Amino acid sequence: MVYQTIQGTQLKVSELCLGTGNLGGGISQDESFSILDTYLEQGGNFIDTAKVYSDWLPGERSASEKTIGRWLSMNRKRDQIVLATKGGHPELNTMHISRLSPPEIIMDIEASLRNLNVDHIDIYWLHRDDPHRPVGEIIETLHAQVKAGKIRYFAVSNWGIDRIQTGLAYSLQRQIPGLIASQMLWNLAIMDYSAIDPTLAWMNKVTWEYHQRTNLLAIPYSSQANGLFQKIDSGVVTNDGKSNKPMYPFNANYQRYLRIKQVAAECGYSITQVVLAYLLSQPFPVIPIIGPNSVTQLLDSLTASGCCLSQQQEQYLTA
Repeated sequence: MVYQTIQGTQLKVSELCLGTGNLGGGISQDESFSILDTYLEQGGNFIDTAKVYSDWLPGERSASEKTIGRWLSMNRKRDQIVLATKGGHPELNTMHISRLSPPEIIMDIEASLRNLNVDHIDIYWLHRDDPHRPVGEIIETLHAQVKAGKIRYFAVSNWGIDRIQTGLAYSLQRQIPGLIASQMLWNLAIMDYSAIDPTLAWMNKVTWEYHQRTNLLAIPYSSQANGLFQKIDSGVVTNDGKSNKPMYPFNANYQRYLRIKQVAAECGYSITQVVLAYLLSQPFPVIPIIGPNSVTQLLDSLTASGCCLSQQQEQYLTA
């Protein structure tokens, strides 16, 4: 496993982050524990969750956080983990109503600490943004939680570059630590952006150029496009209009799949390795989030650690 130190922190993390959106919900607790154990055994140490994960399923609320909390209580390996979680997400039945007031942020942090059964969170992400709320108020709220020892560092998910810049400028002016990274939707697939939840943020030219210029860490989710290219290769996803997600138009992505296969043959890589190597080979720090639903999928994804592509191969893939 390859590791990198996150700029502006003392956190040394594995270059593939374990996403846990289905742990304890779509994945049983036993299988969830097996995934977590295997990730740790293979050298992984960076786990990403969220208070809202699995709340779209019936049953236990915050099931992902609580499953991780039970796992940590059993193995007592908290000190081996860089633990990240997210809050400030709107209620799922009222996505149009923001939840980024200071009391709501603090309430979510306290809830996550209880769910995870820990006394601090290493990286706390704001899961969504509210452009109508002053950035300074948000930064001050998070900074107070750092000083209180509840969180070590903070970052943002699904924020636009203008808001990120404003937040960093505010922290610089106040001479206090600022946000350390940004999470966005980013993978090798061609996307139909009209089919994407508008509350999400995705990698675009302006965002890419900002990360290249500033070296701000990017942590992409859906980094393998939900296994799109592996599913095309196996015949699970075809041009039937039903088996693929609307946000990933089949014909365009089939052509990209053919290019991935060619690069894979050149490098001796698997499809998984090419898809993740594309992100790992960017000219700024990138830590993709992998979201396996089984130990087999996890081990396949972890083979991408240390893989890289040339600039020419990257350009060929996205031409």
